[in-house]
Amino acid sequence: MTAINSDKGFQGKRVVAFESRMAEQMRTLITRFGGDPLVAPSMREVPLEENGDIFEFGGRLHAGQVDLIILLTGVGTRTMLAVLDTRWQREKTIGVLGQLPLVTRGPKPVLALREIGLQPTINVPEPNTWRDILIALDGQDLEGKRVAVQEYGISNPQLLQGLRDRGAIVDAVPVYRWALPEDLNPLLQAIHEAVTHKVDVALFTSAVQVEHLLQVAERDGHTAELKRVCAHMMVGSIGPMASERLRLNDLPVDFEPTHAKMGVFVKEASEQADKILSAKRE
Repeated sequence: MTAINSDKGFQGKRVVAFESRMAEQMRTLITRFGGDPLVAPSMREVPLEENGDIFEFGGRLHAGQVDLIILLTGVGTRTMLAVLDTRWQREKTIGVLGQLPLVTRGPKPVLALREIGLQPTINVPEPNTWRDILIALDGQDLEGKRVAVQEYGISNPQLLQGLRDRGAIVDAVPVYRWALPEDLNPLLQAIHEAVTHKVDVALFTSAVQVEHLLQVAERDGHTAELKRVCAHMMVGSIGPMASERLRLNDLPVDFEPTHAKMGVFVKEASEQADKILSAKRE
C-alpha cells in the first residue's frame, strides 16, 4: 500500500471504486485528486423482460384501486410511465396520478413528475432513506390503504414491511433490476489487489455495489479475507443507504461526504484519506 503523508489529496494512493454508469467520470475525479484509480464496474442496468407487475399496477391504477404511490427514483418513474404508455393513454394516466397522494424520495422523482405537470404531495428530504420515507408518512392514515411502491434495482424489504406494519396493503412495482456486469475481470482485479494489500481506499456509491462485490468475492472464496483487509483500508460510502448495506455485511464505513454528489465524495475522501488511514493502521 502507498505510504501515508500529510499533504491533501490521495497523493498516489491506490483508490478502488465500483461505479458503472459514470465509470469514466469517477476515474477522472480520482486522478484529479491525486489518486491511482482502479474503477471496477460492478453492475449493469437490465430492463425487466416481463413488465407484468407494471401492467398489474396500471390496471389497478386506472380502476381506482390505488390510494397512494411512492416513487423512489427518477429513472424508475420515467420507465414506469413509458411502460404504461403501451396500454393506456398518457393523458389518462396523468389524470389519475394527479388525483392521488404522490410521495417522492428526493429531487430526481420530483423532476420526473414535473416533466408531466405534476407535483409530489410529500417529498422525503435528505438523506432519503427508507426510514425517512416511513417518518414522512407517519402523519398519514395507511390502515387498509393500497400503497404502490415503485422499486429500483433491488427491493427494500424494510420499507415494504414498515408500510405493512402501518396497516397498508403494499404493491411492489419493480421497474428495473441490476445484474452483474458481463465482464467481471475489473471486479476480480479489484478483489485481488485488495486481498494482496495493494489498495488504500475503496469508494462505494450505491448499496448494490456492495452486494455485487461480495457476490463475486464469494465465488472465489475471498469474502472473509476481503472483510479482513478492509480493517487496513479507508472505506468510503456516498450516503446512508450504501453505508447501511456495508454495515449489514460487517464491512466498515470510515467516511461519508457532506453531500451525496460524486465530485464532493471523491474530493472530501482525498482530504480525509491520510487521517483515516493513519488511525486505522496504527
